[in-house]
Amino acid sequence: MNRVAVIDLGTNTFHLLVADISEDRKIIPVHEQKQPARIGKGGISQGIIAPEAFDRGLSIITTYAHKIADLNVSKDNIFATGTSAIRNARNGEEFVQKIREATGIQVEIISGDREAELIYHGVRAALEMEEKPSLIIDIGGGSVEFIIGNADKIYWKQSFEIGGQRLMDKFMQTDPISPQSVQRMYDFLNEKLLPLTNAIHQYHPKTLIGSSGTFDTLVEIQALRDCKSFSLTDHTSYDLPIEVFQSLFQEFVSKNHEERLAIPGMIPLRVDMIVVACCLVDFVLKKYEIHQIKTSTYALKEGVLFDHLK
Repeated sequence: MNRVAVIDLGTNTFHLLVADISEDRKIIPVHEQKQPARIGKGGISQGIIAPEAFDRGLSIITTYAHKIADLNVSKDNIFATGTSAIRNARNGEEFVQKIREATGIQVEIISGDREAELIYHGVRAALEMEEKPSLIIDIGGGSVEFIIGNADKIYWKQSFEIGGQRLMDKFMQTDPISPQSVQRMYDFLNEKLLPLTNAIHQYHPKTLIGSSGTFDTLVEIQALRDCKSFSLTDHTSYDLPIEVFQSLFQEFVSKNHEERLAIPGMIPLRVDMIVVACCLVDFVLKKYEIHQIKTSTYALKEGVLFDHLK
């Protein structure tokens, strides 16, 4: 049995996954944790990690390092990846260096292209993809990855620096968000996502697969309305009917922070960012005439694990 730790240093959340890998290459989760690092807060639009975010992120990684040590993971089996906020920040390298000095953990700053590839590996492990191409979306705080692929391969992929924190900074000046701001966001997305539009016209995906994050929260909110008890970890993929998404989306854009927080299944980490994230999903569904949503609870960190297994 081989024990491995994966840390995903996302713009909004730092994820930790410790798992045992059996001889027949099965992954057995030992410990999972996520903390609201919010390293994009207060600086992402200026291209820096703000001092408070810097300290907050360092503190979380130090806590994770202690947990990893307690679980007897060897240094060679720790895989840490830094994404949008770190790769675009002028002090991103300094942040990575401070982590190394404080914990001995070496963070690999990955490109948007590599991030998209790893997300695909994670999603493909979570659900049975069809032969026909699907559109995978991973909405982070800093970037959004779009991947068109099927069970066998990636046809097209691109990372766009239009993540939830960036969209909030740019468009969410009021709460609830105004219809005018939503329209301005859609106009912005229409322009920014031209490469995606061209790829959609080439490969014609009809299913959207949402990777973790926002999509986990949508599934959980709906499930808690359907039944009293629900655990997201029961399965690695779920269906999310279009009409359910549209109903939740309308609810989020019409409510303020406190009202959204009162929704069973909503988590404080996602209570504001879910508004702009759902605007993005709504734009994609309507623009590209997609009528089916599936969700994957696996994302980047599982992709890193499965890539390591290869």
